[in-house]
Amino acid sequence: NVTRAINNLEQEINCTLFVRTNRGVFLTPEGEKLYQRVAVAMMQLQLAEEEMEERAGLEHGSISIGVSEIALNIFLLEKLKEFHMAYPRVRLKIRNHLTPQALRAVREGETDFAIVTSPVDVEAPLKQIAVKEFQEVLVGGNSFSALAEHKLSFADMSDQPVISLEKNTATYHFYEELFSRWGVSIKPEIEATTTDQVLALVRNELGLAFLPEEMIQELIRQGQLISVPVKEKIPKRNVCMIYDEKRPAGAAVQKLKSILML
Repeated sequence: NVTRAINNLEQEINCTLFVRTNRGVFLTPEGEKLYQRVAVAMMQLQLAEEEMEERAGLEHGSISIGVSEIALNIFLLEKLKEFHMAYPRVRLKIRNHLTPQALRAVREGETDFAIVTSPVDVEAPLKQIAVKEFQEVLVGGNSFSALAEHKLSFADMSDQPVISLEKNTATYHFYEELFSRWGVSIKPEIEATTTDQVLALVRNELGLAFLPEEMIQELIRQGQLISVPVKEKIPKRNVCMIYDEKRPAGAAVQKLKSILML
C-alpha cells in the first residue's frame, strides 16, 4: 500500500521522489524539497488535531481533587475560580481530605491530584511540587491582649490554653516537631478537626492557636483577634501539589495543573 501510494504520487507530480537501492530507500533532491514543504503542513495539521482534542477535553472533562482545608482556603479557591471562569463546562469534584487521606487517594487513583500543606513525605511514583509559601502566626481573642505586650516562648505556652488540629494532621506533626526542637512537648487543651473550627474556638476566647496569616489578618486589623509575638522563629510552610507522574492526565487536568503552578 505504501509503495502504491508513492508510485501514484510520483506519477501525479511527474517527478521521482525516492531512490531504491539494496541498502534501502532514500529521498532524491526533489523529494527532499517536497518533504521540507510538506513537513511544515503536516506539523500544523497535527497541532490543529491536538488543539481540537484539548478543546474537547476542556469542554466535557472532569477533575477530581483531594484538598486539605488550609490549602483550600489560602490557595485553591482563588485558582479554581480562575479556572472555572475560563472553562465552565469542566466538572470539578473537590474532596476534603487530611493529608494522609489525600496522598492515599492519589496513589489509588481516586483523585487526579492533591493540594495539601507541608510537611508531606511522598514516594515514587508520586511527585511533590510546592506551589505557595505561607506564614502562620499565634493568635488569640481579646482576653489574651496582655500577651501581646511581650514575646511568648514555646516553654511559656505550656501555661496557656492551646488549640490545635487533631493529631493525624500535617499541621499537628509540624508543630509537634518544632516544639520538640526546643525541648518542649506540645499539649493542646483542645483539638479540632478543621481550621474553621480552630478559628471559631479562638474567636470565642477558648485559647491560642497558630493559624495562617492570610486567614486572620483582616480579623486582627478589625480588632477581633490579637497577634501574640513568639520568641522562637516559626518556619514558613508550603502548599504542595501531589500527583502520580506515571498516570496519564487529561487535557482539563493538565490545564488546571499549569494554572496552579503559575
